[in-house]
Amino acid sequence: MSRRRISVGDFLFKMGTSTFALILVLLVVSIGVVLIYQSMPTIREFGFNFWSTQTWDPVSGNFGALPFIWGTLYSSFIAILIAAPISIGVAVFISELCPDQLKQPLVFLTELLATVPSIVYGLWGIFVLVPAVRAVQMWFPDWLRAVPLFSGPRNGLSMLSAALILTIMVIPFTSSVAREVLKAVPLAQRETAYALGATRWEVTKVALHYARVGIIGAIMLGLGRAFGETMAVTMVIGNTPKMSLSLFAPQYTMAAVIANEFTEAANDLHISALIEIGLVLFIVTFVINAGSRLLIWGMTHQTKPTVTVPVRTMEPTV
Repeated sequence: MSRRRISVGDFLFKMGTSTFALILVLLVVSIGVVLIYQSMPTIREFGFNFWSTQTWDPVSGNFGALPFIWGTLYSSFIAILIAAPISIGVAVFISELCPDQLKQPLVFLTELLATVPSIVYGLWGIFVLVPAVRAVQMWFPDWLRAVPLFSGPRNGLSMLSAALILTIMVIPFTSSVAREVLKAVPLAQRETAYALGATRWEVTKVALHYARVGIIGAIMLGLGRAFGETMAVTMVIGNTPKMSLSLFAPQYTMAAVIANEFTEAANDLHISALIEIGLVLFIVTFVINAGSRLLIWGMTHQTKPTVTVPVRTMEPTV
């Protein structure tokens, strides 16, 4: 009887956890299905040209998502390029070098930054970051402003402002996950390195190499956070649907245009275009996360070189 009860309990436990996992899969699938269904008017009207057209004119009914896709990818990748080394440095300092008296306060401050609402970052960006970027632009000489990367109006509302505020918002998430990954490195790894005469820097490199897969995952988590950020970016990016390589040109992101125009959409086609932008954001996020998983899978399943240790046979002495 006890065996029967145990087997029934195991069966119910397996079915319950499988149901929860299936609910997550169905939730993701349902989001995609709803977005596709609501986007059908613009899919029929524009097809794949919607993804590659730069015109966004609700008055004439011409819609193209390319400026928003560009703005989202451009700002997010700039932010992660800046945030990744800073986040790893913070994680290494807290887990490897920080004195015990400062460790908990630094951990608390890092986690506190992760809980600050997006709108607060946006207000800080308007009153502090945007004037600072504008001051940097005013300091640039004319010949430098003629370079396409640094051209643009000198008002501070620009791609650089959006990328910097995303950097600040990404750092707490990435550094927290990277710190936990470094804490999970077995102590034997560090002790072995010290026993072989390694320095503190060499021991840190050993820990980073051991935790490299988790650190890549932390960076991808920060990138996902940057993709979906809305309010803070909307307040500082300038909201101009034009593609530009310039860091100081006002641009637009997919999340920002949905937040700005959805409640004021004039007709069904406009609403459908905004929903399809949400579908594009959903697909781009899915592709980036799938690519990161493939990268992590490739790192964890890479073939390790075989080290052959020569064995010296000692002949008996006579």
